[in-house]
Amino acid sequence: MGVALTRSAQWTAAGYGTGTLEITPLNEEILKEIIVFVEHFIYKYPLEAKFVFVEPLEWNTDLKPSAFQSGYFFSETTVESQEVDKNGQPLLFLSVPKIKVRSFGQLACLLSIAKDTKLKEAQACIEGNRDPVVKILGSKFGEMKEDSIALNILNKIKADDGHENEIKMKIAILLKELDLHLLNHTLKYISLQISLNPVTVKKDIELLQSFSGKGEKTVLESIEYTSDYEFSNGCRAPPWRQIHGEMCYVLVKPHDVEVLCITCSTEGVFLNGGKTDDEGDIDYERKSEVYKDLVTLLKEKSAIFSENMSKQEFTFNEEQKNPIEEKQIKEKEAVSGKVITSSDRPKKNEISFVKTHMAKRLEPSLNWRTKVDFKIHKSSAKDSQEEKHGRLEKTRPSLSHGKIEETISESSSESEEDEEQPDHRQEANADLPSEYWQIQKLVKYLKGGNQTATVIALCSMKDFNLAQETCQLAIRDVGGLEVLINLLDTDEVKCKIGSLKILKEISHNPQIRRNIVDLGGLPIMVSILDSSYKSLKCLAAETIANVAKFKRARRAVRQHGGINKLVALLDCAQNSTEPAQSSLYETRDVEVARCGALALWSCSKSHSNKEAIRKAGGIPLLAQLLKTSHENMLIPVVGTLQECASEENYRAAIKAEKIIENLVKNLNSENEQLQEHCAMAIYQCAEDEETRDLVRLHGGLKPLANLLNNTKNKELLAAVTGAIWKCSISKENVIKFREYKAIETLVGLLTDQPEEVLVNVVGALGECCQEHENRVIVRRCGGIQPLVNLLVGINQALLVNVTKAVGACAVEPESMVIIDRLDGVRLLWSLLKNPHPDVKASAAWALCPCIENAKDAGEMVRSFVGGLELVVNLLKSDNKEVLASVCAAITNIAKDQENLAVITDHGVVPLLSKLANTNNDKLRRHLAEAVSRCCMWGRNRVAFGEHRAVAPLVRYLKSNDTNVHRATAQALYQLSEDADNCITMHENGAVKMLLDMVGSPDQELQEAAAGCISNIRRLALATEKARYS
Repeated sequence: MGVALTRSAQWTAAGYGTGTLEITPLNEEILKEIIVFVEHFIYKYPLEAKFVFVEPLEWNTDLKPSAFQSGYFFSETTVESQEVDKNGQPLLFLSVPKIKVRSFGQLACLLSIAKDTKLKEAQACIEGNRDPVVKILGSKFGEMKEDSIALNILNKIKADDGHENEIKMKIAILLKELDLHLLNHTLKYISLQISLNPVTVKKDIELLQSFSGKGEKTVLESIEYTSDYEFSNGCRAPPWRQIHGEMCYVLVKPHDVEVLCITCSTEGVFLNGGKTDDEGDIDYERKSEVYKDLVTLLKEKSAIFSENMSKQEFTFNEEQKNPIEEKQIKEKEAVSGKVITSSDRPKKNEISFVKTHMAKRLEPSLNWRTKVDFKIHKSSAKDSQEEKHGRLEKTRPSLSHGKIEETISESSSESEEDEEQPDHRQEANADLPSEYWQIQKLVKYLKGGNQTATVIALCSMKDFNLAQETCQLAIRDVGGLEVLINLLDTDEVKCKIGSLKILKEISHNPQIRRNIVDLGGLPIMVSILDSSYKSLKCLAAETIANVAKFKRARRAVRQHGGINKLVALLDCAQNSTEPAQSSLYETRDVEVARCGALALWSCSKSHSNKEAIRKAGGIPLLAQLLKTSHENMLIPVVGTLQECASEENYRAAIKAEKIIENLVKNLNSENEQLQEHCAMAIYQCAEDEETRDLVRLHGGLKPLANLLNNTKNKELLAAVTGAIWKCSISKENVIKFREYKAIETLVGLLTDQPEEVLVNVVGALGECCQEHENRVIVRRCGGIQPLVNLLVGINQALLVNVTKAVGACAVEPESMVIIDRLDGVRLLWSLLKNPHPDVKASAAWALCPCIENAKDAGEMVRSFVGGLELVVNLLKSDNKEVLASVCAAITNIAKDQENLAVITDHGVVPLLSKLANTNNDKLRRHLAEAVSRCCMWGRNRVAFGEHRAVAPLVRYLKSNDTNVHRATAQALYQLSEDADNCITMHENGAVKMLLDMVGSPDQELQEAAAGCISNIRRLALATEKARYS
C-alpha cells in the first residue's frame, strides 16, 4: 500500500511531513478502492480483522461521540470500543477530535458509522499515517524493498513460528496484493483519462474566438492568449512550466462573470491565480478542479455561456470560410507558391491528388513507437499529418452541420470511444521491414498517377499482408488513408473496389478505424450502399462492419442514413431470379445480405441503432434469413438478433416472427460460434414465459444440456449455462433437464470456471433446487460444499444467485446439516452487511429456511455476535425487497422466545410499525407475519397500538392477494388481545371485511378472522355489560 500511496496518489507540494492529498479524481478512486478493501476485510478475513496493530492509526476526525452506539462506551467527548486487546486497551479510542484505531475490524465499523463521510475519513487517515504498513505490522515490514518483499515474507514465515506471526504474514501478503491492485487500478484509470495536446487546444480556442464578441447570441465577450509567442512544439507556456505539462494560458471574458485566467495542460484545463497586479505575471497555482476541456470549464463557471451553447446552433454561410479551413488553404498557398481558387479544387467525379503534390514531403515517423499514452499519440500523429498533407477538400461533415458544442467536444476528446483499447507496440529501435518502404512508394504512385497507374498500385498494395500492423500503419503514416477515401468519391468502379478491399483489411486496426471516421470516410461508404454493383455494396458493408466498433462511428452510420440502407441489403437474398440462373445470382445476393447483416451486427451495440433497425423493418428480414442453410450468413444474423434481444420490443417481435424455432434448430449446428450466439439469443429472450415454453416445445432443452459437456470453449459454456438458467424458471423445463442429467453436469461446473459461467450455473441450480428431487441430486453429487464456498466472493450477481441456491437447498434438513457444518449460515449472515441491496435481500431470504430447518435454531442465531441487532437495523433500509426479506427473517427468528426478547430490546416494534403504511403487497404479507410473531412477547401488542400500526394493517384486508389476507388476519388476531387495538380495528371497519373472510376456503384465514371477530365481540359485550351494571 505504501508504494501506491507514494507513486500513484497525488500529494500537495508541502513536503513529506505535512503534505495532504490533493482533491483529484485519481485520489478519489484510490480512496474508494481502499474503503472497499477495508469494508470487505471484516467478513472475508474475520480472524485477521481481530489482529491488533503494532501502533494505532491516528488522525483527526469529524465524527461526534453520539454517532457511536452499540459496542462502544461513549461520553460527551470520548468514545471507547468494548472490544479490547489482551492488555485491556480499547481497539478504538476517540478523544475529540483525535481518534486511534488498532484493528481492521474497528476500521470497518468506523467506516460503517461514517456513512456519507467515509471518503473524508479515509483521506484523513491516509494523510495522518503516511506509512500505514509500518504502523500495522511493525518497522521490519517498512524496511522491505518492493522487489524483494515476497521473498522477505517467506523468509519471515520460516524464521518466526507462532500463530500471531502467521496472521501477521498473511496480512502482509494481503496488503501487498492491495498495493498491486491500487497500482494496476491507477494505471487503468489514467489510461482512460483524456490527454490534451497543443493542436487540439489551439483549435478549440480558435473556434471559440470565431463565436465571441459583443451581442446576446455570442458565447463569450472575448478569449485571448496571455502570450503571443508560440514555441516550435505549439506551446505558449514558458519552458519551466512546460515540464509540468502546461501548454498555454488564456484570458476569457464571459458575459456574466469576471475575467477568468485559465491554464491549459495535458491533464486538462483549470483556473489559475490570474495575473498579479504589480508586474502582470501569472500566478500558476491551481485554484479549481481540473476539467477535461475549455467548454466544460466555461459551462461550469458561466451560466450564459452554458445557455447559449445548449440552445443556439451556430452555422456558417456558404460564402463564409471556417477559420481553420482558411488557415489550411493559406498553408497550401505558401507551399505551392500560388493562390488556390475554388476552380482549382478537385471536383467530385475526378481522381485528383493535386493536394499531395503541393504538400511537403513527409518523412516516415517512428514517434508512435515510443508513446506511452495512445490517446496523445493519436491526436498528435493525426494533427501532424493534417498539417503536412492538408485536409480533404471533398465531401465531409463540416462545422456548418451541427452545433459548435459537438464540434469542440469531438475535437478535444474521444472519451466516448471507450470500447477500443490501445494496442501493444514494437520497441522504438525495432527495424522496419522492407514492406513498410515499398508500401510508401505505392502510395506515392496512388497520389500522382493516372487511372491506370492507380489501379495497378491498388492491386500491388493488395498483394501485401495487410493484416500485419506495420503495413497498415505504413499506409496511414504517409497519408494513404486520405487517398483511399478520396478514391471512394469517384465514378471509377475499379478504383472504388480496390480502395475498399484495402480499407476492409486495414480497418481491423483500432487506430485506422478512428482515422477513417476522422477523415469522413463513413458517409462516403454509406452512399456506396446504394450502388448498382453488388461487389461494391458487399465491400462497403464489410468495411462499415469493421469501422463501427466504437460509439462515434456507430452514430455516424445512423446519422447518414446507413441503418435503412443496410436493412435494405438484407432484402437482396429474397429477390431470386429465374431458376436456371438462380445459382449464380443467389450466391451474389446471399453475399450482399451477409455483409449487410455483418454491418448491422456491429451497429446493433447501440440502443439508438437497435431502435432504428426495428423501425426500418429489420426483424422480419432477419427472421427470413435465419431459415437459410448458409452458416456464414447465420452467424451475423443471429449475432444481430442476440444484441437486439436485450430490448423488450425486440423480444416481443422475435416471438411474433417465430424466430425461436430456428434458433433452437441451429443449436444442433457443428459451428460453435453459431451455437454460442443462438444460446445467447435464447438467454436474452427466455425472460418471457411463453418463450421458455417455445424452447421446450421445439426441442431446445436437450441440445442445451448436451452442450454443457463442451467445457473447453468458455464463451460457449457461458452462453449455454445462461440459456439453461433462464429456461429453468419454468418447472416443466426443470423436469426435462432432470431427465437429461443436466443437474449433475451443472454441479460439476461449480469449480474451476470463470465467474461468467459460475453466475449462470449457480442461477440455474437455484431455480432447479426449488423442487425436492433436484435438491436431493445436488446433495448426493456433493454440490453443497462448492456452493457454500462461493459465499465468500465479491461478485454481486454471483452472490445473489448463490445465496438463492443455498437457501433452496436449506429446505432439506439433511442439506441444512451440511450447510451448518460448513459455517454457511454465518457466511449468509455476514452478507447482510454487503453494500448491495440485492445481495442483502437474497441473503435474508436464504436465512429463512436455514433458521426454520436448523436443529437448534435459537441457539445458532444467538451465537452470531451482533447478528440480531444487524437484522433489526436493516428495517431502516429504503429498499422494498430488503425490507420484505428482513421481515420474513424476523418472523423465523421470533419463533424463539429468547431471540424475540432480544430483538424487542433492539426496537423491532417501532421499526415494524413505521413500515406499516406501505402499498407493496409482498412487504405487507411478510410485515404482517412479523407483527403476528412479535406480538407474543411482553407488552408488544400494546406497543404496536401505541405506535399506530393497527389502522394501516386493517387496510391490508382490501388487498387482492390472499396471502396478504391470511397474514393480516393472523396479525390482527394477535393484536386483538388488547382492548385499545380492538377499538381501533372496529373504528377502521375491520369487522365487515373479516366477516367476509370467515367464508374463505383457506382454513388458516378462516380461523384467524373468526378469532379476531370473537375478541372484538367479547370486548363489546364486556363494555355493554359494564354499562348496564
